[in-house]
Amino acid sequence: MKNIVRSAIAGAALALASVVGAQAQTLRVVMHSDVKVLDPVWSGAYITRNHAYLIYDTLFALDEKFQPRPQMVESWKASDDKRTWTFTLREGLEWHDGKPVTAEDCVASLKRWGARDPMGQKLVLFMQEMRVLDARTFEIVMKQPYGLVIESLSKPSVVVPFMMPKRVAETDPFKQISEHIGSGPFVFKQDEWKPGEKVVYVKNAKYKPRAEPSSGLAGGKHVQVDRVEWVWIPDPQTQVNALLNGEIDVLEQVPYDLIPLVEKDKKIKLVKAEIGNQYVFRPNWLHAPFNNEKIRQAAQMALNQEDFLKAVVGDPRFYRPCKSLYPCGSPLESTAGMEGKIEGNAAKAREMLKEAGYDGRPITLLHATDTAALANLAPVAKALFERAGFKVDMQSMDWQSLVNRLLTKKGPPSEGGWDVFLTYWSMADLFDPLMTPFLQANCEKSRAGWPCDEQMERLREKYALATDAAERKAVALEVQHHYMKIVTHVHLGEAFSVAGLGARVEGWINAPVTVFWGVTKK
Repeated sequence: MKNIVRSAIAGAALALASVVGAQAQTLRVVMHSDVKVLDPVWSGAYITRNHAYLIYDTLFALDEKFQPRPQMVESWKASDDKRTWTFTLREGLEWHDGKPVTAEDCVASLKRWGARDPMGQKLVLFMQEMRVLDARTFEIVMKQPYGLVIESLSKPSVVVPFMMPKRVAETDPFKQISEHIGSGPFVFKQDEWKPGEKVVYVKNAKYKPRAEPSSGLAGGKHVQVDRVEWVWIPDPQTQVNALLNGEIDVLEQVPYDLIPLVEKDKKIKLVKAEIGNQYVFRPNWLHAPFNNEKIRQAAQMALNQEDFLKAVVGDPRFYRPCKSLYPCGSPLESTAGMEGKIEGNAAKAREMLKEAGYDGRPITLLHATDTAALANLAPVAKALFERAGFKVDMQSMDWQSLVNRLLTKKGPPSEGGWDVFLTYWSMADLFDPLMTPFLQANCEKSRAGWPCDEQMERLREKYALATDAAERKAVALEVQHHYMKIVTHVHLGEAFSVAGLGARVEGWINAPVTVFWGVTKK
């Protein structure tokens, strides 16, 4: 009888250990936003980009030193005249449905990406053709030597050239895809997706990581957990409580005002991002009043970086004013042309508004309420604008609803449109004029805000064709001066997010994008 009891107890213990072990393989995460859009080409939202990094892979990626390295590509070469680039894929790459990844898939994916991304559009503009040589090999043929082919294919952030099956990639780039099949290290569980509650990813058992160690967004993507769950908790205090109580393992962005509370718990690890974000103000060029260059310049004069950074971040450990259009500390950093700008000069802005003929119409300012890193931006902008003489109609909504409005409403505010919104871009998106999304000024092909300026597009092309670093820097300065004149957007300083990791989490990769390969849970 004792043997039976001991056997039963041992069996129960093994069962309990099995359950605990299974739980230990699930990483529960609160990201910076809920996920409502899944197409990373159609949407520029960072949460959509982060989702895509889990399930898709890329031809190239940037390592921790921001150098391009091959990812899905096994080998590549350029012709002597730098016009023909040949790429061969790694062997054994598979889509999640078991079909092999082919060169045809990659060509179709690049075509769709090139229709939407600012850097991709320039690459396509100077491209003669893409052609498939065999199942694993394709070529890109340029009309003339082009200095940014590999850099374009290595683009780390919005819009990333993710590879998709040909049948998916052939979807109209201005319509959302309906199938979410990648070849990346995780598989999206669409049957478990509950918008507003939870998104689930499971380990792709067939994924073949590269042999080299992980570095930035490049290298071997070794998945150490069986399952990643993004659970959505809209309230910042509740997010932090869940982290402190061990109900979640990772909080992607600890609200700045709650960092002192989290710092008191020595079991929680706080990780400051090495690559920060740049806050930005974006006007809509399609309708009055911001179809008027002089009024956009007045808005630029009214805004003040310090006011935004203090209101949103508060703690100077995690922000810095930066007048350079390109990130401070980056090779193209410069304050040329910024004298007296973005300093909140209300009197000068009011004078400029009068000269521009502003008629007093209210501007529709969109306010994202559910993302801690954005929630205080619009109220600060409203106060600064009203001080300068603008009338402001601030309309509040969650971030995903705001993004949907940006993408689907091009009419005036009276028809559900908008005049202004504020957001941030990762510095990984802003290192040069070609990459920076809000500098794109090719009218209806531009991002929401739709600036239209031929001179800016000529300068961006000039940068793409520059042959050395000195020439590129000179062109980048030309771009900065012209940007200050036409005001595609206004840069509002830099902030560095802080991730909160539970005591059991190890192997966190400090990269420009939040990724989950390499992460273990003790």
